[in-house]
Amino acid sequence: MTRYLPVIRLFRSREAGADRVAFIELFFDLVFVFAVTQLSHHLIEHVTFRGALETLVMLVAVWWVWIYTTWVTNWMNPEKGPVRWMLIALMLAGLVLSTAIPYAFDDRGLQFALAYLVMQIGRTLFVVVSYRRVGEPQAALNLTRITIWFVYSAPFWISGALIGGDLQLVLWSIALAIELSAPAVRYWVPGIKASPIESWQVAGGHMAERAGLFMILALGESIIVTGTLFSRAEITTSSVLALLAAFVGTILFWLLYFSHGAEHGTRFISASAQTGRIARLTYTYLHMVLVGGVVLLAVGDDLVLAHPDDPLDAATNAIVVGAAALYLLGNLLFKRSIGRPWLRSHLLGMAALTVLWALAPLVPGMTPLALTWIVNGIVALVVVIDEYVWPTDEEAEREVQEAADSVEI
Repeated sequence: MTRYLPVIRLFRSREAGADRVAFIELFFDLVFVFAVTQLSHHLIEHVTFRGALETLVMLVAVWWVWIYTTWVTNWMNPEKGPVRWMLIALMLAGLVLSTAIPYAFDDRGLQFALAYLVMQIGRTLFVVVSYRRVGEPQAALNLTRITIWFVYSAPFWISGALIGGDLQLVLWSIALAIELSAPAVRYWVPGIKASPIESWQVAGGHMAERAGLFMILALGESIIVTGTLFSRAEITTSSVLALLAAFVGTILFWLLYFSHGAEHGTRFISASAQTGRIARLTYTYLHMVLVGGVVLLAVGDDLVLAHPDDPLDAATNAIVVGAAALYLLGNLLFKRSIGRPWLRSHLLGMAALTVLWALAPLVPGMTPLALTWIVNGIVALVVVIDEYVWPTDEEAEREVQEAADSVEI
């Protein structure tokens, strides 16, 4: 008779303190530092509408791999040997995927697609088998549904990589549309129907902390891009001011998310009886918008550092202003989803950025450096207002208790 590992130990305890982030999870994230850097460089080298669409598709794919792995490590104990080795195997596949990013729409599309599918399907099957061996048929069925959705999207990934050209972008977009719709319909499959939302409960503190760590990872990548370019540039007054503007922009982005929002989100999901619903909307979907804003920030900083005093061009204008606007939108939706009202400071900031985007090309002598400082000024004003109107700790706790269990998603 074959002796198996005690699989039941592969799953996290739900006791207090058992939901902390493990070191192997942080180690796993290193691959995604590289992936986000590759995405930024791809857009920097392809500052066109087509390049932006390619970067968007790959960004969503990278995020989708990471967030699904986060759900898995929310349920399974990453400090146990089999789970740890599963994460290490995913790191290797993630490295293969990341190295394909610069040429994913050229001659490495198949490498990107296969690495992506191996990560998504392989990881999910690992969890299916683990749940079946501990006698958890409902959980195993949930993961089986996920596997079926990934298998359904797989032909679009493979055929897109093989065909190439404009059709590749279309087919990969269809693949992602299929996968993005899956959580919204609770992985409905003919014959076995949809997953009950109650079966997707998570450890809220772990989910919120992992999302916050990815935001730090993305913001850190912005600093890497900025520092690397400045180290190679000639030191002038403009280049120093551009470096300072990039640094200030990164700090402002950090403050918008972490000053109040991240901690409020942790309290909100931890206090709720509907953690699966909140994790699906707030941390699975909405954080994609935030990460997209940070990637654009890194690209904009690169463009400004490279040509701080050149006449402002349309691409630089769109990216520098768009990064802040997209990040404000992401924060607005994130904070609304965790019980805050529609924050007027964020809405006004987005409106001001829209006006700036429209008027900046008309201003004589407007440069990328000047535009960046104006954008920083608008975001700084939002941060200051946000600090002033945010409730005290006692008021925030009361809001959390009143709103967490009434959320409808």
